[in-house]
Amino acid sequence: MIGTLRAVVVDAPDVRRLAAFYTALGGWTEQYADEGWIAMDTGDGWRVAAQRSTDHVPPRWPDPAYPQQAHLDLRVPDLDAGEALAVELGAQPLRKSENWYTLADPAGHPFDLCLFPAKQETTLMGVMLDCPDAKQLSTFYAELLGKPVTYEGEGVAMIGEDGAQPVMFQQITEYHAPRWPDPAHPQQFHLDVTVDDVDAAEAAVRKLGATSLSFSGVNWRVYADPAGKPFCLCWD
Repeated sequence: MIGTLRAVVVDAPDVRRLAAFYTALGGWTEQYADEGWIAMDTGDGWRVAAQRSTDHVPPRWPDPAYPQQAHLDLRVPDLDAGEALAVELGAQPLRKSENWYTLADPAGHPFDLCLFPAKQETTLMGVMLDCPDAKQLSTFYAELLGKPVTYEGEGVAMIGEDGAQPVMFQQITEYHAPRWPDPAHPQQFHLDVTVDDVDAAEAAVRKLGATSLSFSGVNWRVYADPAGKPFCLCWD
């Protein structure tokens, strides 16, 4: 393990609107807010943040020219009731199947409502990353986050146990990588990872196949994973 998952960060032109959507839909609570950032606690171990992107270009799923890059999977006890609430809060229905409905949140990010009648509340099952090679990217994040590969199938993989903040991966044939900070090829989502020693962590992620994007702040540095997705190494 190089670090621990600190937050799943979602880009939005209006962080207040996006945070209000997810807190109402999932019963999440705000932890911290400033002018361009709102962090939310899901109540079951996850931390999700909305980050302002002034030149946000929303996905147009399933159009590969405007890819989603990642999406959230939320479990609900009733799909129709979950969809009705999401639409009332500003979501747009995109597709339905027997066990999950796909919608777009107010920033245009697709998310799935997954049928799970065993619990009466809405819960965050996990975050799914699109990629060209699910095995390669799951191996990278398993080493980075210290989560074992718990599932591998044809074009899909998962690290971490169900109920313990798993990260999932789905292979996309027409994958288009982000080119952050180019707004024409936006990141849409990124992961923040907490580390103790950023220099040692940088050396370790480079060895795994990450590249530095040469952006940093007072307590963070930005890298790209083997699929080109940005992630941050953060320290307190």
